[in-house]
Amino acid sequence: MDDRKRKVFVKSYGCQMNVYDATRMTDVLAGEGYEETTAMESADLIVLNTCHIREHASEKVFSELGKIRLLKQERVASGLDTKIAVAGCVAQAEGAEILRRQSAVDLVVGPQNYHRLPELLRRTDNGASVIDTEFPLEDKFDHLAHPTADKIRARGLNAFVTVQEGCDKFCTFCVVPYTRGAEVSRPVRQIVEEVERLAASGVREVSLLGQNVNAYHGEGPDGAVWSLARLATRIAQIPGVARIRYTTSHPNDMTDDLLQAHRDLPQFMPFLHLPVQSGSDRILAQMNRKHSVADYLRQIERIRAARPDMALSSDFIVGFPGETDAEFEDTLRLIEEVKFASAYFFKYSARPGTPASTMGDHVPEEVKVERLARLKALVDGQRDAFNAAMLGQTVDVLFEKPGRRPGQIGGKTPWLHAVHVDGPKELIGQIASARIIEVGVNSLYGRLNDSHTEASH
Repeated sequence: MDDRKRKVFVKSYGCQMNVYDATRMTDVLAGEGYEETTAMESADLIVLNTCHIREHASEKVFSELGKIRLLKQERVASGLDTKIAVAGCVAQAEGAEILRRQSAVDLVVGPQNYHRLPELLRRTDNGASVIDTEFPLEDKFDHLAHPTADKIRARGLNAFVTVQEGCDKFCTFCVVPYTRGAEVSRPVRQIVEEVERLAASGVREVSLLGQNVNAYHGEGPDGAVWSLARLATRIAQIPGVARIRYTTSHPNDMTDDLLQAHRDLPQFMPFLHLPVQSGSDRILAQMNRKHSVADYLRQIERIRAARPDMALSSDFIVGFPGETDAEFEDTLRLIEEVKFASAYFFKYSARPGTPASTMGDHVPEEVKVERLARLKALVDGQRDAFNAAMLGQTVDVLFEKPGRRPGQIGGKTPWLHAVHVDGPKELIGQIASARIIEVGVNSLYGRLNDSHTEASH
């Protein structure tokens, strides 16, 4: 085997779970002698870790593969063996179609099988293309390599940890149940051990990930089924863990014990992403969301009763098949009532294989564009008002890195605002309070309080 240190480049699309998956892929490949690189042109292995949620996701992947094919040809002509792998949800959904349309691809691997990367890559050594999009019986997390302490430190103070995968909700617009499979929750022991390794190497903030994360129901060390609230309470006991977040949630799974944890657990940050998708009951029923607008508003009321300072974000789809002007206005009224700190919004686009893709009465593209612009303007105004309200407030900031200017450091508030202050780099990794003195377009500027001690919980 070539003794030269091989390099891997991973490009991730879409959700935070894909970001987590990308780090675990590089951890697995490190054991095979691969070193991560940020320069695609220097990579012996190029992995596209794909997402099927966004519009024209597959076509964007094929466009990217066309460019990578040329890079591979140039490297091979120079005597540099180069392989291309397509991973993630587009790989799961498209399978053999990827190899049919782009013969330069060596490996297609679904999101449940990336722990097999070393074996699968060896199977391509003779020039054969390989596909693995089966849903395996074994737990991939039992077979993943652990990153070194140095690698954890290099990734920063924040870490994603997948605790749940798949979804049983079957929203009519969504491909996740088909690409990620049924809901599966990792055992508590496995998650706690992962967080302990992260915290021991300096991670201060942990974001728990799942397609339907608040439906978590993993096996606890006592043999009982643990909820997300109980899991978070256990993680909060790990030394060094100062902040806990989670995403993405479903309104129907905001349980009493989870709300109590938000009230009682200081490490739980007061920022919640709770997708609603539409403000019309008829459209919600067409989406198979299994909740009404009134149900959603009741959950918001319960959340704010438990945690009055909770900031909320959401997802919205405009132009779902059959959406009328009046139903879109219902969505705007919902946004006006709730007042979101931020939101993600998308024009509806059909995903092959989903029930919504066969629905008629499609909304014209120009109508979707106009509705999206109106929704964006409303949400942007609420975001700006939320940020402006921070002026003059004293907040706890977890400082994460040097700032934009010499002598400056940057971090995040509990509500995910980016904050920059003039302060010593020794504060990086600590929580300190700062008074917000200026509100910028994308970040806040503060002045440190006299005491630079860790903020008490």
